[in-house]
Amino acid sequence: MNKARILVVDDSVVIRRSVSDELGRDPVLEVVGTASNGKIALAKIPQVNPDIVILDIEMPEMDGLETLRELRKVYPKLPVIMFSSLTERGAIATLEALALGASDYFAKPSNTVGLDASLKVIREELIPSIKALCRLSPVVSQPAKPAVRPARTSKIEVVAIAASTGGPNALADLFRQIPASFPVPILIVQHMPPMFTKLLADRMSTQCAIRCHEAVPGEVLKPGHCWIAPGNFHLTVSRFGSEVRVHTNQNPPENSCRPAADVLFRSVAEVFGAATLGVVLTGMGQDGLRGCEAIRDAGGQVIAQDEATSVVWGMPGFVVRAGLADRVLPLPQIADEMNRRVAGKTAP
Repeated sequence: MNKARILVVDDSVVIRRSVSDELGRDPVLEVVGTASNGKIALAKIPQVNPDIVILDIEMPEMDGLETLRELRKVYPKLPVIMFSSLTERGAIATLEALALGASDYFAKPSNTVGLDASLKVIREELIPSIKALCRLSPVVSQPAKPAVRPARTSKIEVVAIAASTGGPNALADLFRQIPASFPVPILIVQHMPPMFTKLLADRMSTQCAIRCHEAVPGEVLKPGHCWIAPGNFHLTVSRFGSEVRVHTNQNPPENSCRPAADVLFRSVAEVFGAATLGVVLTGMGQDGLRGCEAIRDAGGQVIAQDEATSVVWGMPGFVVRAGLADRVLPLPQIADEMNRRVAGKTAP
C-alpha cells in the first residue's frame, strides 16, 4: 500500500506530537519527520523526502512564510499545507502563504477548545486535505451523462462561482483577466472561515479591476462587482422588482460546508433561470454538483476547470463526470469563455 510521507513543522511540541499521532493512526499516512522551525525543516526535506509538508506560520528563527519562500525555490511542486490561527493576523499570513504557493491551509483550534476539538479538526479537515493533495482520495466512478440539450439563446445576467482547495489563487488568476466593464454581477462561494473571506475580498479588490466585496445582506447586485459569501454563512439572492439583492443565512451546512456552493447555485438558478452561468473551480469534495443540476434544469450554462490545472479535481470533477459541464477548460481560458458567454457569443 502506498502511503503519503508527511513532514510536520511546528514550534509546539504538543502540536507536533498530537498531529503526528493522529496522522499515524491512518493506514495510508506516515509521518517521516518533524521539525520545530523552518530552518530545520528545510534541512530535513532532502533527508526524509516527504510527499507533503504541514507548515506552521508562526515559528521562531524562520517562520512559515520565509520557509515557504525558500522551499518553493527548490521544490516548486511539493504540496504544502499551512497551519493558521483564527485571528486577523493569521488570516492575512494565510492569504500571503497561498499567494506564495501553499497548496492549502487549515485553521488551528484555539487553546480553549480542548484536545478533542483539536483532534476533530485534524481528522475532518487536515487528513482529507492531505489525501486529496497526495491523490489518495478514492475516485468516485459515475457514468457520464450526455451534455445534450436545446440550443441556448438566453442572455447571461449573472455568474456564480464555486471554489475550495486551491480556490484563492485560482480566483486571483481568473479575476486578473476580468475587466472593470464586466457587464453582469458575480457571486462567489469560496470555502473559508469567517474573517478570511473579508480579507480575500479586500485582497482581490486591490489586485483586480473588478470590485470585490464580502456580501452584506440587502446589497443590490450591480455589473462590474462581485460578492463573496461570508465565512460560516450561506449566500442567496432574491428579486425585488427590477433589483436583485443578496442575503446570508446560517441554515444547516450542506456537503459539510457553510457557505455551500449548492445553496448559492440553487438560488441563482431560481432567480435568474436560463440567464445563469455557473463556474466550478478547483476544490475538494462535491459541493456544487447538485447546484449545477439546478442551473442546468433551469436552462443555464456551466463551465468546469480541467483536472490538469486544478489543485484538487474534486468539485469540478464531479460536475464533469455527471455530464453537467458545457465546457471543461484550463484555468487560463475560463475568463475568456466567461466573457464570450456573457456577450452571447458562441465558443470557437
